[in-house]
Amino acid sequence: MSTNAASEATKKWEAALGRNPHKDFKSVEASRPDYDTTRPGFTYTKSPNPAWTPGSGSSDPSVLTKQKISIDPYEEGRVPGDNYKLLISGVVPRPIGFVSTVSKDGKGENLAPFSYTQIVNHDPPILVVGFSSGQGAFKDTLQNALDTKELTVNIISEWMVEAANYCAINAPSDVSEWALTGLTQTPSKVVKAPIVAESAFSIECRLLSSTPFHSKLPPHAQTGTLLVLEGVYFHVREDALNSSKNIVDVNVLKPVSRLGGITYGRVGEGFEMPRPDWGKEVEGGGLEGLVRERGNDILQAVKISEWMRQASTKSDLLQIGARMTKLQVYLSVYGHGSGPLALGP
Repeated sequence: MSTNAASEATKKWEAALGRNPHKDFKSVEASRPDYDTTRPGFTYTKSPNPAWTPGSGSSDPSVLTKQKISIDPYEEGRVPGDNYKLLISGVVPRPIGFVSTVSKDGKGENLAPFSYTQIVNHDPPILVVGFSSGQGAFKDTLQNALDTKELTVNIISEWMVEAANYCAINAPSDVSEWALTGLTQTPSKVVKAPIVAESAFSIECRLLSSTPFHSKLPPHAQTGTLLVLEGVYFHVREDALNSSKNIVDVNVLKPVSRLGGITYGRVGEGFEMPRPDWGKEVEGGGLEGLVRERGNDILQAVKISEWMRQASTKSDLLQIGARMTKLQVYLSVYGHGSGPLALGP
């Protein structure tokens, strides 16, 4: 549901954008294989190059032979739609925030998907949602959020993607997407906006701040708004949540993402890579020869820092002194800032 002005602005924007590249999408879709519901759940493979070592760079050196084309977003002849299509096709995949809001008078209910959605903090839980405002006309979702300072963000899964996509329709403001899609409302715990019952993961949110964006082109209309939200309550489907209530099972969640144009993506395969630990890498010699400064091997100073950090008694420090080479002693006194060998009383 959108305001009448926003509905007309969206209609004009879509006509100019040409988002759908197919003259007859249904015919194109009919020629494609059926959606595979028999494929196994989320599976793991090895990373692209398990033998990678520090300093090795890309696992595909041929990428360095490709030239890059540099683009000024406002170069002559370039229109905002060009930047839009470039960004949504290049910054992928993007999670989709399925946002539910209620109007200030409580009579209007709105449900719409937004792929400019992301978490940016966990303590407190903070999310951001970006809204494109066409030629300055606010969509109902944005207006409701600004008026009530409340909304819910729901994750879209495979089993509800058609319904969620239909919510992007530029319907008049007196038409509810809930009725158009057949999706089910569930009351929230602390905000007035309902959550989507079909969603396996929903977050009740309160508005913390909003930032408007204006076009750099005349007449410099407001073309977007960023909302910063605090998540105040979580709702997770029971079979998707672990016993510690801190991990959502991707096999159950089956999230979909936005790619470029009218393309969506599904999550079916991945690989794991542990986060490297600096101290272990230094101790294991994996960084030897990679970090140097002014002719002295900074790894020597780094080793001192790691040893000092792990030391808890004067005896530990004396043992560290016995392990240090003359170069390390020099660096600890003259080249390591505060002089870690000041043992104190």
